[in-house]
Amino acid sequence: MTSLLDPEHVILETKRVVESDRRSDIRLKANGGNSILIVCEPIRELEYIQAINKLMADESYQIIDLNSLLNEFVESNMGELEESFNLLKSSVNQIFKTPSGEQGSDFFHLILQSVSKSFNDNKIPVLIHTGALYGSDIENVYIMENELVMGASLPLIILYPATKENDNLMFLGKRPASKYRGMIID
Repeated sequence: MTSLLDPEHVILETKRVVESDRRSDIRLKANGGNSILIVCEPIRELEYIQAINKLMADESYQIIDLNSLLNEFVESNMGELEESFNLLKSSVNQIFKTPSGEQGSDFFHLILQSVSKSFNDNKIPVLIHTGALYGSDIENVYIMENELVMGASLPLIILYPATKENDNLMFLGKRPASKYRGMIID
């Protein structure tokens, strides 16, 4: 990953892949997945967000700001969050992502609802500010491997702030990335 890459060039390249007949390349390069990871250095994330807002602001795309969704989640659940924090002191992450098999209102499902709405509106969802997931126990891979995303006719695009150490991606320069089901554009 080079720090000299122009964010607008990267976003335009992503749009070319998504809007061309090369869309089948996404699933091929993503091991059957249906997502694109736009990898950027964390220090340059704002530049990429500005390029996304400039170049993907048309009717084909739906920009989903995870910082805004996290704020919405907290505001909507303000009364329950204090109690949840007290009850789940050793498992605070369950506030953001309910364990498998359990039901509840959580941040993970709010993200999936936003992605679903985008697909239903025939728009390509673009997740920005994904650093909001850090420490929440919500991994990008959980979103990318969700049946909603995997079965959609449109791909999911994720702005992924990461550094590259050897050939490994490090989310926010801190956490190793697993083998994703996403086509990587960097």
